[in-house]
Amino acid sequence: MTTNDFLFEIGTEELPPKSINKLAASLANSVEQSLTKNSLTFTELKTFATPRRLALLITDLANKQPDQKIERRGPSVAAAFDKDGNPTKATLGFAASCKTTADKLTTIKTDKGEWLTYTLKQTGKTAIQLLPEIISNAIKKLPLPKAMRWGNNDETFVRPVHWLVMLYGNKVIPYELFGIKADNKTHGHRFHHPEAITISEPKKYAEQLNKVGMVIADFDKRQKEIIKQIQKSTHRHPASHPCHPVLDTGSRSTRSVQSSKHTVDSAVKPQNDAAQELLNEVTNIVEWPVVLTGTFPESFLKLPPEVITSTLQKHQKCFTLYDDKGKLLPNFITVSNIKSKKPKQVVAGNERVINARLSDAEFFFNTDQKQPLAAHCEQLKHVVFQSKLGTIYDKTLRLEKLATYIANKINADKTLSRRAALLSKADLMTQMVGEFPELQGTIGFYYAKKDKEPLEVAKALQEQYLPRFAGDKLPTTLTGCALAIADKIDTIVGIFGINQIPTGEKDPYGLRRAALGILRIIIEKQLDLDLQDLITEAARNYTIKFSNNNLSSQAVEFILERLRAWYLEEGTSPQVFAAVLAKFPTRPLDFKQRIKAVNAFIKLPEAEALAAANKRVSNILRKANTDNLKHKISEKLLLEPAEQDLAKQLLQKAQKTEELYKEGKYTQTLQNLASLKKPIDNFFDNVMVNCEDEALRNNRLALLTKLRDIFILVADISLLQQ
Repeated sequence: MTTNDFLFEIGTEELPPKSINKLAASLANSVEQSLTKNSLTFTELKTFATPRRLALLITDLANKQPDQKIERRGPSVAAAFDKDGNPTKATLGFAASCKTTADKLTTIKTDKGEWLTYTLKQTGKTAIQLLPEIISNAIKKLPLPKAMRWGNNDETFVRPVHWLVMLYGNKVIPYELFGIKADNKTHGHRFHHPEAITISEPKKYAEQLNKVGMVIADFDKRQKEIIKQIQKSTHRHPASHPCHPVLDTGSRSTRSVQSSKHTVDSAVKPQNDAAQELLNEVTNIVEWPVVLTGTFPESFLKLPPEVITSTLQKHQKCFTLYDDKGKLLPNFITVSNIKSKKPKQVVAGNERVINARLSDAEFFFNTDQKQPLAAHCEQLKHVVFQSKLGTIYDKTLRLEKLATYIANKINADKTLSRRAALLSKADLMTQMVGEFPELQGTIGFYYAKKDKEPLEVAKALQEQYLPRFAGDKLPTTLTGCALAIADKIDTIVGIFGINQIPTGEKDPYGLRRAALGILRIIIEKQLDLDLQDLITEAARNYTIKFSNNNLSSQAVEFILERLRAWYLEEGTSPQVFAAVLAKFPTRPLDFKQRIKAVNAFIKLPEAEALAAANKRVSNILRKANTDNLKHKISEKLLLEPAEQDLAKQLLQKAQKTEELYKEGKYTQTLQNLASLKKPIDNFFDNVMVNCEDEALRNNRLALLTKLRDIFILVADISLLQQ
């Protein structure tokens, strides 16, 4: 079978930089699945993505599907012919549907009888026939952040489309999308080479764009080029001391200084997910990256470093520079999308914007500090937290009570926790947070320090929103832990109380993230807190009457459900998680210990048999409806040796097992029960539970009830049976 390379490109206005990689991945996945479904083989599928294009290059794509033999089954032989041996209407109809005659039909024998069959030969379609539909379906499945219309088109896309390339070998595939006919012509850089570029063959696509169009179409190559240029620019830096680009979010606790002896890649390796996100975004803003270095007045270094990095990174998409000691330098790196003849003017333009923003920040910072942070609390009375849940001031009053309650539980300072809660939302009313909302909490930290609040109170203001995202750091102080948990619990309780529970992908209040944050703080900081108690206490602090009568149970279940992905990612099986969840332990630390114990239990040689036996016990008791039966075991009614032996060993094990369980020694609790495997097996081999004698039957059910109760102390072992 012959093959050819295939190229598809859709050229657009500038795409949203944060969506480009998702769009490219979705396009590739959809096309790959369709090719496999249609039996079109290929060697490799590669994506290209820039601000103005999404493209696919498929190498060695088969020119057609293989021919197929499709066997169709018709009526049974018994119904296929009449008594004279002539074909019935059913047979004639089946033959006609296969476009043949009855005498060409064959028979096949199965375990259900003998049937008429016919084998159809289906000629495979060509790639040129199939590709338009494959591409159309893939475009329809793209996760568009916000679709739009333009011109006279009824079709929608994330941005207006200007050109299409659809090339199989050297042949253009007839195809039209968004009113544009496919061609073999792409376009280069918007400014450097806006003219059309004829693609001679698919595999030369990236090379022609690079050499002729001044476009680096490959995302990875473009990102490596940016990293390479950044390192070169720092080596040429005029400062008398070494400087290093650190692609992080500016947080001093996570930043690490890179040594100049490191390789280019390691010297600017992103430090966390947020840093990688920034680098990805910058890569998706440019097609021909040109790295430039600028400066800003040193006087701005008096501002908190987070203000400067937020201005540079979040607002201007620039990278910060640090010296060998990790001190922020008055310099920045910007990535331009044009090779300017006057790069100094480009730098000057960036400096002008950055200086203006930093000047505004300096003004806000100085103005805010003319009054203490606590003075802003009164303004919170006029800011709505949620229309049914009152103002942020109301929330602050609730946090005072809940944070103090939590502080008492975890041996934190109650006075400090109460003070931190009172000030927790005050910085929302400052001009700095109004300009830089992402710095809420951080600004409160600096203002509280300036007001000479206790350092732990100031830190708690900064830590109350932690963790902000997966893998983010946790509060370092107990006061910070108390406030962070209180803030998240209060929000979950309030939103659940008014029945605005997250459904599907919709979670406008970030409750899933809040729930996971609560669990991380409790488990990783080893805080012995009960979710049920926290939710009950939080609900008590609300003055409104909630419409949700199942608030408590739903909120606890919602939080615990976040543990599922956590433990599955750690390698815990779904069966182990389900076994522990069945006991509904509301203390996350306790949940963790049970998971650990069951993971140890399943490694025992007796585990599988005991799980199967417990599943059998659960089924017997459920069918027998033992709720109204007396569960006291009568020794006089233990007639069979096997049930006598099980009862004896069970009673011997019960006391020790319950003692271990009460001491929280869950692993030993389950291991202590492993020796019951043999008597349990003997019992089921030799004793009939559902015998005719009611007294004997009830006594045996009581024995099984005792057995089940002792085996489900830590987890429902019966759920381990797959």
